[in-house]
Amino acid sequence: MSHRFRMGKSQLLVVGSGITVALLLSASFPPTVAWGQGASDQEEMTADEFDQMFNEYSNWGRWGSDDELGALNLVTPEKRREAATLIRSGISVSLSHNPMTEEAPDNNPVPFEHVMREGLRTDTYRFSYHGYGISHIDALCHYSYKDMMYNGIPTSASTERGCSKLGIEHLKDGVVTRGVLIDIPRLRGVPYLDPSVPIYVEDIEAWERMAGVTVSAGDTLLLRVGRWARRAELGPWFPRDAIAGFHTSVGPWIRERDVAVVGSDASTDVQPSLVEGMRLPLHNFLIAGLGITMLDNMDLEALAETAARENRWEFMVTIGPIPVTGGTGSPVNALAVF
Repeated sequence: MSHRFRMGKSQLLVVGSGITVALLLSASFPPTVAWGQGASDQEEMTADEFDQMFNEYSNWGRWGSDDELGALNLVTPEKRREAATLIRSGISVSLSHNPMTEEAPDNNPVPFEHVMREGLRTDTYRFSYHGYGISHIDALCHYSYKDMMYNGIPTSASTERGCSKLGIEHLKDGVVTRGVLIDIPRLRGVPYLDPSVPIYVEDIEAWERMAGVTVSAGDTLLLRVGRWARRAELGPWFPRDAIAGFHTSVGPWIRERDVAVVGSDASTDVQPSLVEGMRLPLHNFLIAGLGITMLDNMDLEALAETAARENRWEFMVTIGPIPVTGGTGSPVNALAVF
């Protein structure tokens, strides 16, 4: 089988501010080849094809051999100032779901615990946040590929005491940048996507044309599949078995656009993954390969409603994790400001 990475029209042109320019590919940015034909096909990727994609598009060494920020290097002071100019109405919207305390198929094995000390106005929170029940951010040490984390750091650099490299403490100053919502249910005229629907580059670019936005370097890309809207209507289910999300072939497009943060209202990866032998291959590719920080289980319903009301799908986004030294991530309450 020939190698093929599905990139859509973006493999030839970059469009911005109404001006179309030729895409210049440097040695650090390998050339793209097409993946598949129609966006409706559920295309499978072999382990060898994933391996080739990972190696060709890796960001290892791009910001130096000692880099621990990854794609957050793209969030420059200029990018933050640009994001601040997007604040016009002053509306602030949380992108996070309240932690669920009940046992449910889509909650974490250890639900969120909140204990109030009797007689004292203090309480204790207990999180086990990786999974599908709590809005959280993944540190770059959370995922690896072939026993290597981002920038070629071996997994042996992490122990039960935490990550000696790539921990969440490197995000202590937070992330402030431009956010872009990709609302695929709105694109298709439905309230939510059914589980296991893969989303391809063609879908993203169709949304860009409809919404009048272009994903650019340093952005936070937020994918809405309508997970919480479907849950409200039909009840919880086990997302690990079936959830809509990006097909792994979207990965090179994300690298092409130099996105800094990627997140969704579920796991971002379509489930099942359609990649041989891998459960969350886009997590492996984005975190370990590109050094992209990821947001999982965000609640994008209020964001989608606000964006539609404002007729604007770009905004300033702020992300402030708990800076646990050596942590693999953190519960997070990210905010969008219009």
